[in-house]
Amino acid sequence: MNILSFADTRFPIERANGVQTIHTCHALAERGHTVTLLVRPDTATPPRDPLEFYGLPRTPGLCVDTVPAVGVAPLRRAQMLWAALRRALAGHDDVIYTRDLGLAALLARIPTARRPRLVYESHGISSIVAAELPRLLGQPALAPSAAKVRRLDRREALVWRAADAWITITQALADDLVERYGTRPRLHVVADGARAGGPVAPRSASNGIIAAYSGHLYPWKGVDVFLHALAKADGIRGLIVGGHPGESDLARVRALLTALRVGDRVTITGLLPPADVARALGEADILVLPNTPSTISERYTSPLKLFEYLAHGRAIVASDLAAIREVLTHNHTALLVPPGDDRALAAALSALARDAGLRGRLGGAALALAPTYTWERRAERLEQALTEAVAT
Repeated sequence: MNILSFADTRFPIERANGVQTIHTCHALAERGHTVTLLVRPDTATPPRDPLEFYGLPRTPGLCVDTVPAVGVAPLRRAQMLWAALRRALAGHDDVIYTRDLGLAALLARIPTARRPRLVYESHGISSIVAAELPRLLGQPALAPSAAKVRRLDRREALVWRAADAWITITQALADDLVERYGTRPRLHVVADGARAGGPVAPRSASNGIIAAYSGHLYPWKGVDVFLHALAKADGIRGLIVGGHPGESDLARVRALLTALRVGDRVTITGLLPPADVARALGEADILVLPNTPSTISERYTSPLKLFEYLAHGRAIVASDLAAIREVLTHNHTALLVPPGDDRALAAALSALARDAGLRGRLGGAALALAPTYTWERRAERLEQALTEAVAT
């Protein structure tokens, strides 16, 4: 089938949404579909090739098409939406697949006979995310107005009624949507994924145990909790794979390292190309997913790092949250600890550092689970939703 995917972001982008978007589209193209990904141009000079940036081979079914939107932000947004609508109404595509609620709401107002089928992928209830995210990012001044929250809620309700299929990334999110907006047909839960892992190289712990965290340094991701835990777990070295030089979070984390006096045993890599992230994580004995308590973490998150961790075959310590429990099982594929509890996290890290057998057992179980959550398997599950939508 011909699939139009729309993401109103510069591309490539050094964030998880870019990784998820390109890998999903690439995997669908590898299954024989024709996929056009409509995005903004790269802002780097010279522009980077998206497939090279994400380390993906070329495939004939995938085209990354850019819209040269210019001007202030609202004008660029309008140009992107107009380009997507023009393409949607041109009759080239069987289905439009997007995470963009604004575009989905515009398409929802067009009679089905005049547009392609619409498949919307939800990563959270928009009104709740909009209200919660400023607090989680430490930017309460950016909290939306009550009018905006109501507008987002009405928009999501419209798309809930009109979309030909709806994707969520966790069962908890699907349950919350049904409770909020009522039941609907063709509701699919499709988790995120990761590259299929290759042979896992054993690591000698002769240089000490290394616990690693990968991803952005936002406070709600739990990197601060991780550092407090390391300060209580003597002898364990820390590795943070990430850290955007243009964001204040990196400075906050460096200051915390100094305050906790653990800077001499924690390495921060800074931003790495996607292929280098995997190599960096391969240096660790323990991989940490320390999300703090919030609606987003508890109900909505399907973190890419979790699936990347599985493919490394290392012991995982993660926050005990509903969305995480959809994938991980305590004392089988990971150790789960209360979210935000640095003492419990430190105890889990120390237990793993002392027990090579436990590390090996948990890492082996995680690796056995990894094939369930590859991008190829994600595309296979998405294909069912897309096919059902086109058949309506």
